Order: sequence, then C-alpha cells, then structure tokens
Amino acid sequence: MAMQKWDYEDKVAHAEDRCWSFYKKMGGKVFVSVGGLDSATLTLFLWKYIDPDIPAVSVSSLEHKSIQQMHRQLAEMGPFEYLMPEKSKVEVIKEFGYPVISKGKAMVIEMWQNPTKRNLKTRLQSLNSDGGSHKFKLNKKEQSLFVTHNSPFKVSNKCCYYMKEKPCDRYAKHTGRAVIMGLMASEGGQREKALMKHGCNFYGKTVTRSCPFAIFSRQDILRLALDMKTPVPAIYGEIKHQPDGTLETTKAKRTGCTMCGFGIHMEKRPHRFDRLREESPKEWHFWMYTMGWGKVLNYIGVAWENRPEQQGRLITYI
Repeated sequence: MAMQKWDYEDKVAHAEDRCWSFYKKMGGKVFVSVGGLDSATLTLFLWKYIDPDIPAVSVSSLEHKSIQQMHRQLAEMGPFEYLMPEKSKVEVIKEFGYPVISKGKAMVIEMWQNPTKRNLKTRLQSLNSDGGSHKFKLNKKEQSLFVTHNSPFKVSNKCCYYMKEKPCDRYAKHTGRAVIMGLMASEGGQREKALMKHGCNFYGKTVTRSCPFAIFSRQDILRLALDMKTPVPAIYGEIKHQPDGTLETTKAKRTGCTMCGFGIHMEKRPHRFDRLREESPKEWHFWMYTMGWGKVLNYIGVAWENRPEQQGRLITYI
C-alpha cells in the first residue's frame, strides 16, 4: 500500500527492476500475456526496456474487434502469437453456465447449484456475514436469487479458465516460458488480494508469474500508455486529460469478452451490452435471444431490451 503511493517515475523504475529480475531468474524464458490496453502497454514496455524478442501471446478471438486490430498492430512491431481458446464462448455457457455478479460469487453460486459435502463449508460461509472471504459472500438479494430460489439458468466462473487461462498455461508448458502480466492491485477484487499476498514476482510450485505493474494506479498505466505510444483501441476512445488534471479514456474504462456478465449489475447505461447493440446488432441479438443473456439480465434486474435513452434511470438488482 505504501508503494502504491510512490511517484510515477519511481513506480516505472520499480517495474523495470521487477521485469529484469524475473527475466534473469527465468533465463530469458518468458512471454507476455496480451489482452487490452494495460497489457499492450506492458508489451511495448518489455520490448523497449528488457528484450525485443519476448513473445506476446493472446487469445485474440475473444476480444473486441478494435482490440484485435490493436493486436495486429503489435504483431507488426514484434513477435506475436495467437492462441485458440480451449472451449468456445457458446460451449462454456452451455456446459457450465453464465458468468454473472463476480468471479468469486459465481463460483459459490455454482456450488449451491451443485451441492456436495466437500463444498458445504464454503457454501455456508457465503451466507455468514461474520466468516469467510468477502469475495464469496452473497448479499441478501443474491441469496434470494440463487440460494432460496433456483435460478432458471446455470452460473459459473469457468469461462476465463477455459478461454484464456488454460490456453496460456498450455503455451507456457509447451515452451517452458513463464508469464508476465499487466495486472494491478488497484483493480481490486481477487487480483488485489493475490498481488498483495504474493508480490510482483512469484515463484510457486505450480504458478510462476510476474506482474511488474502491481503497484500502479489507473493514472500510472494511462500515463505510461501515452509515454509508450500504445495504440488505443477504438472501444476505449482516447486517453485525455480531464478538467481536474487526471487522465481518463473517453469511452470504455475496462474491456472484456463480449459475453461476460461480471459486474454488469453495477454499470450505468449505456452498459457493455448496450454498446454491443450499437456496434454489432447481429452479435447482440445472438447473445440476448439465441444464447439467453436477455433472460439472465431480466432475472438479476438489469435493463437491456429497451434502449438507454428510453429509460430515465437504470434498474439494478441491488
């Protein structure tokens, strides 16, 4: 927490030091996992200050079209490899369920939908305000929707595992390389807990990884993106100074898979599915109606069928 308060220049110097330390420890056998703006900035940072031959790896097919375009730009600047997801978006939803609320809570909800003696303790902790991890606790409304009553659809957090994590793990095992990621503790949630517990560079029995930007804030990463001249995907808009002097993207703040529902209940309209409707009506129709995302959003109380301008205020499930 103290390091997160450092000046920007000190954080950048620290990130370079952590990268060099990990790079040397792994004998140069590293790769960078690329998704959105943060990891693209990390890629350019590594190519400039560590080694221009570090391969960038991405499951690009999952990303927004403008992010895929950015990946093609990066591929013209340095070594870039495309991976295929272990399962498709459709297969994950049909087999395991929809990603809603948050990763931690989706995991617990899946346990309630598939109760066993082994997961009994975690399930009970999710109802107890005095025990268990905060990321697993279900509030009263969530308990009513997914515990007291049986939801008409399955819930799961396995999407990222099969579509992103497993392909990268397979690549790491096949090449003998260790991953460098652009995660930041300031993003909160499970990432914050893991980074604060294990630090920037972690060498475990089953997991070896580096997160040199762990102590960065959003302001730091946006400033570095400008310094690195990172191509900014259209979905983010532009990085511009606000009246108070801070930096912000003019459109999306964060991006993810087009069928991801984590955190959707907290977004103001136009939310991610509204934006998808404007950008790709056919894809929006497929996810909302053919794949049933509409009934999921209805169940948790997120408006979607009417356009944002037709509604005065967002109705949320909490």
